[in-house]
Amino acid sequence: MKLRCFSCKRTYPYDTYRWRCECGGVFELEGTPGFAKDDIETSDFSLWRYRAMLPVKYEEGLISLGEGFTPLVETQVYGTKIHCKLEFLAPTGSFKDRGTAVLVNVLRGLGVKRVVEDSSGNAGASLAAYAARGRIEAEIYVPAHASPTKLDQIAVYGAKLVKVEGPRERAAQAVQEAAARGAYYASHYYNPFTLEGLKSIAYEICEQLGWRAPDNLVLPVGHGTLLLGAYRGFKDLLAPGLTERLPRLFAVQARPCAPLYEAYQRELADAFAIEKCHTIAEGISITQPVRGRQVLAAVRETGGAVLAVSDEETLRARDELAQRGLYVEPTSAVAIAALLRLRGLIGLEEITIVPLTGSGLKSSAKGG
Repeated sequence: MKLRCFSCKRTYPYDTYRWRCECGGVFELEGTPGFAKDDIETSDFSLWRYRAMLPVKYEEGLISLGEGFTPLVETQVYGTKIHCKLEFLAPTGSFKDRGTAVLVNVLRGLGVKRVVEDSSGNAGASLAAYAARGRIEAEIYVPAHASPTKLDQIAVYGAKLVKVEGPRERAAQAVQEAAARGAYYASHYYNPFTLEGLKSIAYEICEQLGWRAPDNLVLPVGHGTLLLGAYRGFKDLLAPGLTERLPRLFAVQARPCAPLYEAYQRELADAFAIEKCHTIAEGISITQPVRGRQVLAAVRETGGAVLAVSDEETLRARDELAQRGLYVEPTSAVAIAALLRLRGLIGLEEITIVPLTGSGLKSSAKGG
């Protein structure tokens, strides 16, 4: 395996401590295993049933908390029938555990002893948990204004919590300075190993649907890692003919902070930096997604769209979903809110998957 820069195509060894190319581009992982249905470990009901398809070489016991293989629950919201993928049942309460589990196993195989990360909450909590499990020292840089519940979760795992005043981007700047001093930057959006773990959601969905791809996937997007991971997972399944098509990808952003939506509306190839605005959907409050070009390309290739919803719509959607027994944080509820906008685009008989990405227990009842 090796890393290749998405922008200039320069290659690096996969065990490099560099977190991006010298040109500033993001890394892609090359030489990963393809998907082979016969290699599924059918006795394992976690994402590690797909271990043969994942870039993990460490053989002396996996670092795992039972992540993956979350249930699909059918319901109807705003007149649209959907299958909710209950990612909030992950060990730390969010979908981030898929990517973190694979990343931390790779890092332990490389002998990494200390990692740093920046996060508004869920990614930091996930890394803190898996680093604790793998006896890796973790230092998490967070915006000082982030959800106290999420910050408490990070701290209780034993990670060092570094609160950074100001907008989310200052935490990113601080962690990059820490990485320059020698720590491994285990970024959930820069690091390509996290995307490999996130591909497993596509594998699971298709297997749970009887080896067919859904018609639509509607999900919240900040940096867009879950969308990209799912997209690549569905591509893996398309290559050997296990599915016949890709699902349409609908990326949903919070209207107060929606750079991908703005770029999509202007028919641009990449997102541009926007001015920060407050939103209750803090997990997707990203002013400039580092993989924006890839996200927009995936949406367009599949015939999907980028949508944006207001905070008021998000809270109403969260409450609508809760009346069906499913309680999610506002970041996750933006995808439910978007169903009102999609009623004319999604057919009555189509299979629509909505990943419920984070637990409502991670936020206050008033949002945020």
